[in-house]
Amino acid sequence: MIRYTCDCCGCELDAKSDLRYVVKIEVYAAFDPTTVDEEEHDRDHLEELQDILERIDDVNDPCLSEDVYEQRRFDLCPECRKRFLKNPMGRETAKAFGFSSN
Repeated sequence: MIRYTCDCCGCELDAKSDLRYVVKIEVYAAFDPTTVDEEEHDRDHLEELQDILERIDDVNDPCLSEDVYEQRRFDLCPECRKRFLKNPMGRETAKAFGFSSN
């Protein structure tokens, strides 16, 4: 039997009776060219990207792969889902500390 727990609060979720939510997050490097010229229009960017991805597979350094692409998956209970949707970037938490201006 598969057992699920909320990845946020840690409560156990019954697979048959409890509603659970899955959050998937993808983080990947963005490339925005700064200049466009005639030579840029002739380039095959998909082929270049494929070459880069193939070279990354050959490299054994896991940090390099994480710098380019990372995928995460989380199980949430209904209450943690509500909190996540209200503040998916966690910004309010950082403001709540109220550090002094020393």
